[in-house]
Amino acid sequence: MIRLRGVGKTFHRGSESLRVLHELDLDVQRGAFEALMGPSGSGKSTLLNLIAGLDHPSTGSVEVCGQRVDQLNEGQLAKWRASKIGFVFQTYNLLPVLRAVENVELPLLLTNFSAKQRRERAETALRVVGLSDRLEHYPRQLSGGQEQRVAIARAIVTDPEVIVADEPTGDLDRASADDVLTLLERLTKEMNKTIVMVTHDPVAAERASIIRRLDKGSLK
Repeated sequence: MIRLRGVGKTFHRGSESLRVLHELDLDVQRGAFEALMGPSGSGKSTLLNLIAGLDHPSTGSVEVCGQRVDQLNEGQLAKWRASKIGFVFQTYNLLPVLRAVENVELPLLLTNFSAKQRRERAETALRVVGLSDRLEHYPRQLSGGQEQRVAIARAIVTDPEVIVADEPTGDLDRASADDVLTLLERLTKEMNKTIVMVTHDPVAAERASIIRRLDKGSLK
């Protein structure tokens, strides 16, 4: 599902160059739930952004869902991401003026679905994450764990093949974090989603099927 070969990433700031990733090779199988750990500044989020098509590698190739992502232009990338990638972040990024079901609908505004179809898919996604009784609630009326589950519903509403999660439990208490991790496990086992999760939490990482460690831009 994910295949990286010789991937490097260098950021340029004026005359200075900062090499973040060094000639990485990575294979992630379909339906895997993988955790990526490492110290701050090791390149974890950069690697996640390359997999998700949010950034381009300086060297090497990035193939995701059978597509050479590094060869797409910005317009093609936007269309590809909308159909293939779901995003979950530490900060839930919910719009406070929209109800839960409306937040989940947002990615579908880029599709050709009718308003009725968008609402049905959003309701289905919220049912999958166990929030069918919170459709009309605003983010301020939800707990942190519920907000993150709304964010996961938003990530899966387009039926993506890959979900990238950047510290998805970082702002949650242990019980809420466990609920979110159980949900991610279900998505891989029951819906065959491929998940790559960046985390600092060893307890969260243990819930993944594979743990990888990134240090100074190299996988260990």
